Amino acid sequence: MTRSIIKAVEWALGPETGEGAPRAIYSALCMACGAEAPASDDSPEPVEVRALKHTGLNPAHRQYKAMVETYWRVTPVEGNPYRELDA
Repeated sequence: MTRSIIKAVEWALGPETGEGAPRAIYSALCMACGAEAPASDDSPEPVEVRALKHTGLNPAHRQYKAMVETYWRVTPVEGNPYRELDA
């Protein structure tokens, strides 16, 4: 019988802050007709304006599926041997 020992190490989960990484990507989909607002990095405002204009042109189209995509990074905390590799 083979036995394995897996040592637990500590990690931290947080937002991806690397160069070029957006805080979030926003988009919205009209539930009445499927029209989708172009995605927007870091700000929901262009998507919100697009949804309001779409409803203005199509008064019966009042329901939207709002989508927000975020990015995470897992990093080793102090005491984790992988932390030395990140230095």
